[in-house]
Amino acid sequence: MVNPGRTLPRSAPAAVPPVPRDAATVPRRVAIVSASVGAGHDGAAAELERRLTADGFTVDRHDLLDLLPAGLGRAVRDGYHRMLVAAPWAYQRLYAGTERVGGSGPAARALLRAAEDRVLRALHPDAGAIVSTYPGASRVLGNLRLAGRLTVPVATYLTDFSVHPLWVADGVDVHLAAHAVPAAQARAAGARDVRVRGPVTDPRFHPCDALERARARARFGLPENAPLALLVAGSWGVGPVRQVARELRDCGAAVPVVVCGRNEALARQLRADGITYSYGWVDDMPGLMHAADVLVQNAGGLTSLEAFAAGLPVASYRCIPGHGPANAAALDEAGVAVWIQDPADLKGVLGELVGGPLGQRQREAGLALFAPGPADGPAAEIARLHHPGPPPPPPGPGRRRRLRTRRLAVTGAAACAVWACAVGTGVVTTYDGPALMHTLGHGLDLDRPAPAFTEEGHHS
Repeated sequence: MVNPGRTLPRSAPAAVPPVPRDAATVPRRVAIVSASVGAGHDGAAAELERRLTADGFTVDRHDLLDLLPAGLGRAVRDGYHRMLVAAPWAYQRLYAGTERVGGSGPAARALLRAAEDRVLRALHPDAGAIVSTYPGASRVLGNLRLAGRLTVPVATYLTDFSVHPLWVADGVDVHLAAHAVPAAQARAAGARDVRVRGPVTDPRFHPCDALERARARARFGLPENAPLALLVAGSWGVGPVRQVARELRDCGAAVPVVVCGRNEALARQLRADGITYSYGWVDDMPGLMHAADVLVQNAGGLTSLEAFAAGLPVASYRCIPGHGPANAAALDEAGVAVWIQDPADLKGVLGELVGGPLGQRQREAGLALFAPGPADGPAAEIARLHHPGPPPPPPGPGRRRRLRTRRLAVTGAAACAVWACAVGTGVVTTYDGPALMHTLGHGLDLDRPAPAFTEEGHHS
């Protein structure tokens, strides 16, 4: 039975035989498609770019949101941000619904299909591998691969420790995971070729000695000897950060040091609450991690991986809805971070992480993720996948007319869907939540099978 939330399987046309080219003249070029939703997807893309560039590749970076039609990328990003801040319960419902049916609904699929031609035009014809660090990009690239319009390998780098079904797209050749836990989840979601190649983090995140730790504390004006709990909430500073900061201070296990990302208003509120060490955007996150004794986080994204690389034990606490609890559970299962679910346990667990055997085990488990080293990491695997082939043939006049018609229809539908989501986000901040979600759930109908598309893009 076809999963209504997954990319519908289509028969790919016969493979185009590669045009022989002198290996010495073949450029070593890779394209990375990410999305500026938060900072984790772009952070992983940036580090992959750095490593591939160091290996002699030319790397092209693309933001999927910039390639959505009619300038809809900003609306998508802003809608997601507003939902997390103003209506987290709605995001939880959306996350759980798409997880239950195995993928996105018809409106999201229409929006991603509208981006296919724009993505294909953005890719350099000499690219020998394409990498996605964002689920939507994987969907677009997988569709292009299935249709035979993309003739080089496509890899997805899984930035999260938990793997939502949206991450797994038919047509993607290889999924790269940081650990066996996300790898198993990707296989369970239908990925065929999953390879565990460890995380990617900036090399500035590394274990430090006592002297470097003292210098980091002095640089930020932090207490010399008190245990410090670094509290992070992503680049947008979302979640119950003020509550957690006060709980950290009041339990007495560690002095809270809070990073609010771009949410400068939150940093000001925290300082008014008496949380002295509260910052907005911080460029020297490696320094703060070197100064701290434990990291407390609520989303399980890139910052957790950076803490593992820095030898810092990690606790998940009061996670944001959706991917927050999912990542916390996966990190806990992998043994690299502890998930504190009962506030009564906060003081005891933090004490164990700062100075007990639990903290030592966590440090060792986190650093073990990086044991294979860059030579066997995700960038090295992408380099091995690199296989330049011929660019796809340009569409004929008839094909171009059909594509223009299809783009107009799909873009119009996608624009209406994004507009409806934007309005809905405003409404959910005003009206009663359960009653509204009952109405939205029936309207969106996440369980309804998706319409099949023919090779020409029409409904079958």
